[in-house]
Amino acid sequence: MLHRRTFIQYASLGLGALSIANQRIITAFFEDPWKIKMLRNNVGIFTERGGTIGFLLHKDGIIVIDTQFPEQSNHLITELKNRTDKPFKYLLNTHHHGDHSSGNIAFKDLVENVVAHENSKINQQKQAERQNSVDKQLYPDTTFTNELKIKSGDIKLTADYFGPAHTNGDALYMFEEADIVHVGDLMFNRRHPFIDRSSGASISNWTKVLDTAVNKYGKNTIYIFGHAAEGYEVTGTADDLLKFKDYLNRLLGFAQQEVKAGKTKEEFLKNKEIPGVTEWKGDGIERPLTAAFEEATSGA
Repeated sequence: MLHRRTFIQYASLGLGALSIANQRIITAFFEDPWKIKMLRNNVGIFTERGGTIGFLLHKDGIIVIDTQFPEQSNHLITELKNRTDKPFKYLLNTHHHGDHSSGNIAFKDLVENVVAHENSKINQQKQAERQNSVDKQLYPDTTFTNELKIKSGDIKLTADYFGPAHTNGDALYMFEEADIVHVGDLMFNRRHPFIDRSSGASISNWTKVLDTAVNKYGKNTIYIFGHAAEGYEVTGTADDLLKFKDYLNRLLGFAQQEVKAGKTKEEFLKNKEIPGVTEWKGDGIERPLTAAFEEATSGA
């Protein structure tokens, strides 16, 4: 059977006889729907469908952070096996949402340990029971409360939890040698965020979590984000985190102001923008507006 990549190589020999437009159509048809980008010190990211996956290729093994969905994880596994023959040592989840953990099952009998914050595991179990998908889960076998040091050979990684934010179980993972931190859905780059109040989210504490991260990690730290708006990167700097913190402050402040003015939830949700926010635009604003209004009226 002719491997797809080999077929592309042979097919490309005949592209010269085609128009540029037809060349682009054929190339696009055979291109992988996913993308791998290496950052530094053998740390890279994988994007296809769902939250950004981070990974480390090390002489002592492979570490993967988040898994998107089973199909996407199988794509990732294949690509990483093409790059190294080292074993999968750790699979880490930033939180329980399906676009970050549904692909865990693809690593069953392949990875040695699965790690998440203790609340993330609880949330994942509850979600699976509600969705009748328990048999499609690979749950963490290792959980932590505030901090976990992971060491395997020369691999050094730190897991941190700074309190409720996007959910009540958002972990941050730092590849120490590379000075790269995966923050998961603690960061939506210029894209309106999902704020999961049903899983203990807190906008007011989210801003504190971002401050804590910026203050703890270095000035040259690269951050891997869970999501980004079209045209924006899923990696960035502390400055991006601080701009998102400002977004969250303005969002909650706007909700508190409107609640104090006597606005109903229905009236509040008619807003199409947040005063003072210029970089976060587009669809999806009703989700953070809903969460902010609920937090403003509940006092928590």
